[in-house]
Amino acid sequence: MLTNMQKKLSNFFYIVLGLPSTAMGFALCIQISALSWILSTKYGLKIDEIGLVWASGPIAGILGQVIVGLISDNVWFMNGRRRPFIIIGGILCSLMLLALPNLDVISSALGLHGVLGVAITVALLLDLSINVSFNPTRSIIADVTPEGKERTKGYTWMQTVSGLFGVGAYVIGAWLDNYVLIYVGVVLVLVLSIFPVLFIEEPRELVEDREKLAQIQEKSSFGKIMMDIQPLWGFLAYSVYAIAKKLIGFNGYSLSIHGIEIDYVVILCLIITFFFIFYTLAQKEAGKSKEEAGIIGFKKLLAAHSFTWIGVQTMFVYMFAYVQYKMPGLDNMKMGQIVSISFLILNVTGALLPVAILEPLTRKIGRARTHAICIASMAVSYFAMIYLGITPIMIYVVMAFVGIGWASTISLPFAIMTQKVGSNKIGLYMGLFNLSVVLPQLVASLGIGQALSVVENKDLVFAVCAITLGISALLWFTLKDSTEEIPATKAQSSAH
Repeated sequence: MLTNMQKKLSNFFYIVLGLPSTAMGFALCIQISALSWILSTKYGLKIDEIGLVWASGPIAGILGQVIVGLISDNVWFMNGRRRPFIIIGGILCSLMLLALPNLDVISSALGLHGVLGVAITVALLLDLSINVSFNPTRSIIADVTPEGKERTKGYTWMQTVSGLFGVGAYVIGAWLDNYVLIYVGVVLVLVLSIFPVLFIEEPRELVEDREKLAQIQEKSSFGKIMMDIQPLWGFLAYSVYAIAKKLIGFNGYSLSIHGIEIDYVVILCLIITFFFIFYTLAQKEAGKSKEEAGIIGFKKLLAAHSFTWIGVQTMFVYMFAYVQYKMPGLDNMKMGQIVSISFLILNVTGALLPVAILEPLTRKIGRARTHAICIASMAVSYFAMIYLGITPIMIYVVMAFVGIGWASTISLPFAIMTQKVGSNKIGLYMGLFNLSVVLPQLVASLGIGQALSVVENKDLVFAVCAITLGISALLWFTLKDSTEEIPATKAQSSAH
């Protein structure tokens, strides 16, 4: 029986609905705040080794979110289709967080001489557990909210609640220390991933009209999935190539021009990426069936969203290297504090904007345009960081403006995406949409990490961020909301 808060779609219900995603967001905050710091300061890993550890997470995400999304669309267990994966993922995530500050103990117990292998394994399982839960925590919002403004409200409330807890995470990391943050996270992730979902009733059927369901149900073959992620083929090819290089110790096919090593395969992957992005943007949704138009729109979202995450991941993984370069006199503890406060400010902006500013703005100018403007502001802020980030105060000021784009990135794209695909496949396509996050993360963790390890000027960190977010903003400005997403005033005026 539906609870009163769920029947009424009250604000309190949206808060409860956002708590499972908050648990995974809190774990992600710990990963961002503490992982690079602890690997560098406690275990002495080099910058390219840290990039390799971070790369293990997205590898888990490639499989985790897609497989879990596909399965959760078609199972019913523990009175839910998303609930079991949220609970299992939360428990595993808590255990992996507990392992983070004890990598050396685990390594010694296993009789190993170094921590790199253990660090990669723990990071892999941590990110796998986050991905096992993240997909269902976002899909369940689409399952229990009607299309339109209520669904947008669900995702903006999700980000507001998650953002507030994220602020708390960075407060703990900045003013206590990252070890306290990790142990608080172990308990918080466990509680928020288990108890809230017990008060949310999931629909047994994602499509009520069985005849309609029979008509639109389509087997999700590997070939169809590959065609649906066509704009990401270049990222996928590079990821496979870069991982293979790391595993077999291959230096790649490269040519040195003025001392700069240019890898032929990387250039080829870049050409493939831009070719299929432009090919996707050239496709027209008008005149197509609703399902065909939805898939075309989905592909365009993948193209635009992917470049956002190259820049965002570059910031998250290598912020510590940028701070060390700009302020070389800092000790490890102070450097870690500045990074934590920076991400704290990022999340303050990210928590305050979605419900207060972004959700009302989407009703006036639409979701896609709102998001495009936010991403453009993020690109400008990254560019400003190169020149202004010379003191902790200036870094904090710029990060507040970076947070505008961050607030939109982790709320609006999900609301936009769920309008493009059938409700009976939300889990699968939420997983495929996540590939536009994890594949670019691999590019940032492997390719950009390698470049930063040989380039002395770490301004490159935010140069990469500014360029990729600029490309993403341009792509988002080419996208339009579907008819049902257009604000009422605009739709009415166009009808006359």
